[in-house]
Amino acid sequence: MDDLLFQVEPMIPALRRYARGLVRDKETADDIVQDCLERVVMNWSRRRDDNARSWVFAILHNLAVNRIRQDARRADLVTLETMPEATAAVDAGQDRTLFGQDVLAAIDRLPPDYRSILLLVAVEDLSYAEAATVLDVPVGTVMSRLSRAREQLKQILETSPADTKAKGPFIRRVK
Repeated sequence: MDDLLFQVEPMIPALRRYARGLVRDKETADDIVQDCLERVVMNWSRRRDDNARSWVFAILHNLAVNRIRQDARRADLVTLETMPEATAAVDAGQDRTLFGQDVLAAIDRLPPDYRSILLLVAVEDLSYAEAATVLDVPVGTVMSRLSRAREQLKQILETSPADTKAKGPFIRRVK
């Protein structure tokens, strides 16, 4: 049990960041992290590796993907009366805040595969091998998806908002 606490407890902030990056909702992300930690505790003896980081992130990733699929099947209906006032509030318009919002919006526009790999490698600082384990893909796939994700993110950020509206949604075919 001490080994579990020693390895997993320091990962919790990174797990929350990754979950929030995937589902873009604080409460849902916290629920996913809670479910992940529950599964980690229940299956701790089944892990195959001494370094549990990629194993724990794989559990979290799979739970998040399942939640996203479930939410896609449900209708999202919110009335103005039930919407929290804090949700409708707009933050101050400092340049840093605007740029951060632009980056987050650009990341949201990435396909889910690209968004996942970008968050794992760039934000959570997982190695290519660890990210490959989390996503259950070859390391070469991680490297190519990360390259494409960075290039697409760069294109989205360099495109002015007026140009984006005129062209429509950014769609790229990947073979």
